Amino acid sequence: MADKSNSGFNKPLTPSADLAAIVGSGALTRADVVKKVWDYIKANKLQNPANKREIVADAKLKPVFGGKDKVTMFEMNKHLSGHLK
Repeated sequence: MADKSNSGFNKPLTPSADLAAIVGSGALTRADVVKKVWDYIKANKLQNPANKREIVADAKLKPVFGGKDKVTMFEMNKHLSGHLK
């Protein structure tokens, strides 16, 4: 089996200032960023109770989500990509 340690998913990335307000400013893998964002969403009860796939943006998440009030969990990953270098 091929070594996956250098795959894009495991490469440490630096979050933007908006995203760093949620996950911290240190370099993180994409998987760690997604996990920390989900931890934040759950801790702040930002999932729509009627539709768990929908995330309601608070003041910290709104700039990460391109100013949208809510996104689906599938859209979230696209928005996160724009905040990682």
